[in-house]
Amino acid sequence: MLDIKFIRENKELISEAAKKKNISFNINNLLITDDKRKALLGTIEKMRAEQNEVSFRLPQLKDVGQKTELLSQMKILKETLQKEEEKLKEVMKEWQSLMLAVPNVPDVSVPDGKGEEDNVVVNKWGEETKFDFKIKNHTELMLQHDMVDFERGTKTHGFRGYFLKKDGAELTWAIWNYAREFYGKKSFFPFIAPAIVKKEHFYGTGHLPRESEDIFKTQDEDYLSGTAEVPMMAYHSNEILKASELPIRYMAFSPCYRREIGSYSKDTKGLFRVHEFFKLEQLVICKADHAESVKFHEEINRNFEEFLESLGLPYRRLLICAGDLGQSKVKQYDTEVWFPSQNAYRELSSASYYHDFQTRRFNIRYEEGGKKIITHSLNCTAVATPRILGAIVENYQQADGSIKIPEVLRKYMGGKENIGGK
Repeated sequence: MLDIKFIRENKELISEAAKKKNISFNINNLLITDDKRKALLGTIEKMRAEQNEVSFRLPQLKDVGQKTELLSQMKILKETLQKEEEKLKEVMKEWQSLMLAVPNVPDVSVPDGKGEEDNVVVNKWGEETKFDFKIKNHTELMLQHDMVDFERGTKTHGFRGYFLKKDGAELTWAIWNYAREFYGKKSFFPFIAPAIVKKEHFYGTGHLPRESEDIFKTQDEDYLSGTAEVPMMAYHSNEILKASELPIRYMAFSPCYRREIGSYSKDTKGLFRVHEFFKLEQLVICKADHAESVKFHEEINRNFEEFLESLGLPYRRLLICAGDLGQSKVKQYDTEVWFPSQNAYRELSSASYYHDFQTRRFNIRYEEGGKKIITHSLNCTAVATPRILGAIVENYQQADGSIKIPEVLRKYMGGKENIGGK
């Protein structure tokens, strides 16, 4: 959410941001509603002051007639005030709805574009893995080595269900433990975050209302989070931090849930679009400074690239164009890893910064120079399983059908070097 004062002073900028992001938003409707809100607030404040004044005078009056007349005026004033307050409630509902729809302003470095086809490759690392034998995809490889069970997963969970087993489970634990060690050297505070989160916090991060169909809900009207970003942003809601505490770097592990609505015809086999997965998320809260946000955005994205490099996985970095950039984001990188069986790069991470868009909604502030200032926030995937398993087994498959285990993971698998084979 942007500051209404900023919106008023930058009307054309907001309109242009909506246009670039392909978001339908009429800023004039918001400003008209805001005028109504301010007028009603002024009227109500004046009437309440009048009420207080009469309440103060009433006990001092000795004349019964004057008291009666004043009480009659008070009754009329009270009824009028109640009507104005009801009007304000309705106007506030409309105002809040319109404020939630205001798009964040993309950075000047974000390219124009209509959709994902206009995203720009800005970095590549590693050679695309080639083989001199007929290769298999990750589903075939993992079934061959009894690392996964989709049939029983579907029987148990339903569509997109899966069980990781044996070396599939061991490789997953190895990735988690390696990630914990890798990111632990980069000044992150480790967390295990809850996945069941209050609905209001999804509005805070900007996942609601736009992603309502993709979020699982409980019978108590709480929601299952698709990323630890949501609970970790809620962690400091309505708090005032010390300037000396910033920046704060959090590394949060959590189960994650997504309904994958609209993608039923995509990636129906394998471990790409499962409903339940596990993720380590980098999250940074820093001072309200654009240069700080830019610096930490590059840092957390680079952390994930270094993680992939240590695993020997070829990747490319995409700069997301304005038309594919979410409503809440200032800038975003996606990091895609090479999948040989698809002869394509597929997304494994997303890194974004928001300025004060999220933190204003969560009311996360810090105190500096006698002022209370809204912080900035950023986040980036550290690693998500099971999707990365697909990249590892495909890129490390051998001619004899075995899977070589990346060297950095071997100590977490008891020194084992291969899955299957001789």
